[in-house]
Amino acid sequence: PRRTSVRLCPGSPGPCAAAACGGLWSSPRGLALAGETAQPVPLPSQARVVICGGGIVGTSVAYHLAKLGWTEIVLLEQGRLGAGTTRLCAGIVSVAKPISIECKMADYSNSLYERLEEETGVKTGYVKTGSLCLAQNQDRFLSLKRLASRLKVMGIACNVIKPKDVSKLHPLVNIHDLVGALHLPGDAVVSSPDVNHALATAAASHGVQIYERTTVNRVMLDKGHVTAVETDRGAIECEYFVNCAGQWAYELGQASETKVSVPLHGCEHFYLLSKPPAEPLQPTTPVVMDMDGRIYVRAWQGGILSGGFEKNPKPIFTEGRNQLEIQNMQEDWDHFEPMLTALLRRMPELEACEIHQLVNCPESFTPDMRCLMGESPGAHGYFVLAGMNASGLTFAGGAGKYLAEWMTYGYPTANVWPLDIKRFGNLQSSRTFLRHRVMEVMPLLYNLKVPRWDFQTGRQLRTSPLYDRLDTQGARWMEKHGFERAKYFVPAGKDLLSLDASKTFYKPDWFDIVGAEVKCCKEAVCVIDMSSFTKFEVTSSDDQALELLQYLCANDLDVPVGHIVHTGMLNERGGYENDCSVVRIKKNSFFIISPTDQQVHCWSWLKKHMPKDPNLHLEDVSWKYTALNLIGPRAMDVLGELSYVSMTPEHFPSLFCKEMSVGYANGIRVMSMTHTGEPGFMLYIPIEYALHVYNEVMSVGQKYGIRNAGYYALRSLRIEKFFAFWGQDLDPFTTPLECGREFRVKFDTDIDFLGRASLLQQRQEGVSRRFIMLVLEDHDTELDLWPWWGEPIYRNGELCGTTTSSAYSYTLERHVCLGFVSPPSLDGTPATVTPDFINRGDYEVDIAGQRYPAKAKLYPFSSLFAQQRRRKDNMELSNFQGK
Repeated sequence: PRRTSVRLCPGSPGPCAAAACGGLWSSPRGLALAGETAQPVPLPSQARVVICGGGIVGTSVAYHLAKLGWTEIVLLEQGRLGAGTTRLCAGIVSVAKPISIECKMADYSNSLYERLEEETGVKTGYVKTGSLCLAQNQDRFLSLKRLASRLKVMGIACNVIKPKDVSKLHPLVNIHDLVGALHLPGDAVVSSPDVNHALATAAASHGVQIYERTTVNRVMLDKGHVTAVETDRGAIECEYFVNCAGQWAYELGQASETKVSVPLHGCEHFYLLSKPPAEPLQPTTPVVMDMDGRIYVRAWQGGILSGGFEKNPKPIFTEGRNQLEIQNMQEDWDHFEPMLTALLRRMPELEACEIHQLVNCPESFTPDMRCLMGESPGAHGYFVLAGMNASGLTFAGGAGKYLAEWMTYGYPTANVWPLDIKRFGNLQSSRTFLRHRVMEVMPLLYNLKVPRWDFQTGRQLRTSPLYDRLDTQGARWMEKHGFERAKYFVPAGKDLLSLDASKTFYKPDWFDIVGAEVKCCKEAVCVIDMSSFTKFEVTSSDDQALELLQYLCANDLDVPVGHIVHTGMLNERGGYENDCSVVRIKKNSFFIISPTDQQVHCWSWLKKHMPKDPNLHLEDVSWKYTALNLIGPRAMDVLGELSYVSMTPEHFPSLFCKEMSVGYANGIRVMSMTHTGEPGFMLYIPIEYALHVYNEVMSVGQKYGIRNAGYYALRSLRIEKFFAFWGQDLDPFTTPLECGREFRVKFDTDIDFLGRASLLQQRQEGVSRRFIMLVLEDHDTELDLWPWWGEPIYRNGELCGTTTSSAYSYTLERHVCLGFVSPPSLDGTPATVTPDFINRGDYEVDIAGQRYPAKAKLYPFSSLFAQQRRRKDNMELSNFQGK
């Protein structure tokens, strides 16, 4: 096979073969490029920020920082500008992405690239082609309809179309096996090297200094803060460093004085270039994404460019490799054959086309298919933007904008938690883990993903001491931040294989199993292993711990020892950085319980605000305790027998904590809360006692009807009780006043806390959006599509918000959705939400284009329905007895 260098030609909308093209990048005037002259331009001795990586991601960050008024920006590229993955990019910009923040980034990138040519005078090859996402089956069509509903909320044009309409838009597409498609008229193609050139030109015109052939060796830190960057041509003192090194971001992070975890791994990515058919394709021909066929196709110089995401990807660079410019790697026709077959099945007329070249280029992928963005938790001033999962061009504009805002203001203008690098920790930085996970991630990009799907690789990394015991009792597992958690327990005799293979947008096969667990939680007692929760202890010799937490927490923590306080940790805007339960264990000792995926983020938030005081200590004790949640009215009987202590509310009030003996084990922290609104207790057990306590609880609980339960039951219980969870319903842009938690804010004290000023202002002005509960009506659980999250909410026919989480309520026998709604703005000014707005509207929830009426409430009303049903049951019983 021949080795040919490939580049994207300036001004053209796609790659072209250029075997002899290895010339210098034509730099704009005033741009300092080391290596272009006999005497290299010396590096500056200091800068405010140093950006590593001259691909489209790095130049986008430089461009947006300069636009925000930053000066002394230095961008370093180890090879030639844009000579990495950017040079080999397929050039497609599409908003067809799985989560809303990615759609927003793609939409902004599209608008940026469209105007760059006018702004810079550099041709970018921008052509608005539109795109077609094809569906070969009904499930794929449903997923596209759900995407369409979400895009419409964001104001992005899209149309669900029939197969015959596909033929009108793209004459080569074979439609015989299609059930429908999604048309995105705003999608585009560009020449990614030329966009990179344009961004660099614009950045340079704003004073950014760009140096080629300059390798970053390591980042220097002092007391946890970035101080300098060491290169092969000298050191540059700086306050900020941005790792946009793409394929090499992992190695660069490991090379720093304090290692920075950047969990990504490379895979080979193939695409085919053809010569034009007899009738060449027009540049405006829509891009085709046939995800069921695992391929994408776009017009390229009259012919086509077609690649895909195969089921058996080839990881590369596991051992690391220090190469300056990514050369075109070996062709592998055997590997590409399934995608070529899919291409010819979709576009049979291409069989007569002459193949121009098979391109093999590396792409980097992350453990969850989302890019890595934000400040490293262990190195202040060290920012990362990498791991684009084959969407670098699509995301670069928007991601660069958000990161620049983050560095400028301390936070971006949108909720980027799904992309925040702090969602990962060191546990995801194993090269073996990354190699195995990206072999699953790459095909997943085009796999049909139904709600509640789980990764299969990199599993059993973090487990409770009870894992094997629960597994033998039928636990089916999901993973959160590397921790195995039980979804539900399959009763003996059920077909496990068929249950595991059950994937649907409709009523799932686990419905009755979870229903039985919920029933047991309400009528008897269940045990849920919740050991994955993040657990910290803050201690001090005097009042330092209380003073720190009083400043960081919205609720009042100056409570008697043994009391539990539910509180948010807010940012200066009043938004939730964390939602947690805090127990005052001793006068100067506090136990903090946070969501599982908050382990790195919450630690970073606490450390960021902790004073340098040797008498104040923060410890992560997540691994020290197994947590068992005993839910149900008989929980007090089980614990009473095991401890010989009365556990009734009179003796053990709500939101209280005691260290007790349970069975033979001492020092068990027993807390009267369940995170569900149901009666019961949380037991925080030192891990060496975990198996003993579990066995004792299950043994004594047999006479009370005890059984294991999983997180699906927990989800149903908490949603019907209108409990909001951080990361799903709450985020850094949501305040306590917007979700009905004003009672958890210490407004009645004169204690200052982070976010207080913003909340006082919001309380005076009123909130412009409100967290509500919606119960679906005229929705058939057996036959209709289920809501999951992200569905649009309509009020009186007008779009007013989206759902954030949903679950079937076995108590109400209906679906319950939680979400935020806003009244229409008045002359661009957000209007205030009033109770009348909530209570007097006719609400609907849009599920894949089908609207279902819903009842809206500002408070949980499960008890109301329960009373109604009991009255109905009593009437039926008295009628029966009268017969």
